[in-house]
Amino acid sequence: MSLGYAEKLSYIEDVGNVGMDEFFDPPHVLQEKIERLAVMIQKSKHLVVFTGAGISTSCGIPDFRGPKGIWTLQRQGKALPEASLPFHRATPSITHMALVELEKAGILKFLISQNVDGLHLRSGISRGKLAELHGNSFMELCSSCGAEYFRDFEIETIGLKETGRRCSKASCGSKLRDTVLDWEDALPPKEMDPAEKHCKIADVVLCLGTSLQITPACNLPLKCLKGGGKIAIVNLQKTPKDKKANLVIHGYVDKVITGVMNILDMCIPPFVRIDLLQIILTQALSLDKKYWNWTLRIASVHGTQAPIPFIKSVEVSFSESLNMKAAILNEKPLQLKRRTVKATKPFDIILNLNLSSGCKCSYVELKIPVDFEIPTELLNEDKDSIIHNLKHKAIEDQCCGQTTVVERQMVLVPKSNIIVHAIVTNITEYGSSSEATESSSITNGSLKRRDGYKFDCGISWKRTKARKHHHRHR
Repeated sequence: MSLGYAEKLSYIEDVGNVGMDEFFDPPHVLQEKIERLAVMIQKSKHLVVFTGAGISTSCGIPDFRGPKGIWTLQRQGKALPEASLPFHRATPSITHMALVELEKAGILKFLISQNVDGLHLRSGISRGKLAELHGNSFMELCSSCGAEYFRDFEIETIGLKETGRRCSKASCGSKLRDTVLDWEDALPPKEMDPAEKHCKIADVVLCLGTSLQITPACNLPLKCLKGGGKIAIVNLQKTPKDKKANLVIHGYVDKVITGVMNILDMCIPPFVRIDLLQIILTQALSLDKKYWNWTLRIASVHGTQAPIPFIKSVEVSFSESLNMKAAILNEKPLQLKRRTVKATKPFDIILNLNLSSGCKCSYVELKIPVDFEIPTELLNEDKDSIIHNLKHKAIEDQCCGQTTVVERQMVLVPKSNIIVHAIVTNITEYGSSSEATESSSITNGSLKRRDGYKFDCGISWKRTKARKHHHRHR
């Protein structure tokens, strides 16, 4: 079990109300409220959405204060939720993807999140329209130039500490820090200022899956009231802000949002996860100048020392004419050395990438041509276009495992060929509202999805020392 966010937080006694009762609006009342919410959203000119842990429980990520929340169970002395898959393989919920569609349609103007799970960014929300108030467990920040690095692995630290990696910009190279706040850390102005600005001009602020207890974040939705804006709250528990809201819905967030999307005649797009890796092939002449010494390395695009969490092992084989010994790489670094005579003709390296748990396909095959000619054929499209086309193809084929080259580079000293491959490792399609379920093993539930996983948030919560204070941001 990895060291997760909740375990890394400093221990405090007062974490707010926990284990609160859940309430469910009767079906006919729920439907009437969903219709009212749809009208509010349809008429809105500046919709802002404010999200909490309740939108990620259907992804298998426990909340904190619900009946089966982390702090609720911890306070009761009960065992914390078991998880079958790692945090970094969590898949966005129906709600996450519905918000993506609303943003693309120009309806959602800004999104404010208290979550650190990175699922809003992973779902495809524009970074410029997202404020992550408490940080992102998968994001590193350069405090010098401001560059952000969204990783496919969970950052090892919290509390804005140095991570041991450096900014990759040639003009910078400063040390990177994690972005996740600990209790004592103040909310960053970079996230808080635009959140406050958009709430002030919002005509509708929609709060989803949040108990609205964490200050000062919980007061952001109230800022729309002065300008005549309205507040809608969707949550299973009562919140301190209910009396200020124009609409309070007690129901599963996914079910409510799916109902709204149906009324608005908008589809919830599938989620396609694409992971990247780089293949580095280096060639050097032997001392006697009779042989080529080859080094093959499979590495993360986030740096040769970074983990590749979606790769379990790699089976390496070669063109039959080469009669070269195959190998299985299962220890980091994923590296193999071989030698060929200088007169060897171009050949292929075949890689079977065995993918880790949480990926929808068990393995992917890549064929790497080896000739070390300087490539004259350039990629015709930019990286974003290539990835967009790959996603489109994966949706059309309704399967994962497709790959494509998104970047190619030749380095002359030492002579190296670097190829970045994109791999479709997950596709999740979301059912219709007719498939809604009223039950869930995790607070806030969800509609049925075509993947049914619970995820390892890395939580074991072993604490002995309590601190006497906690910061206002929680």
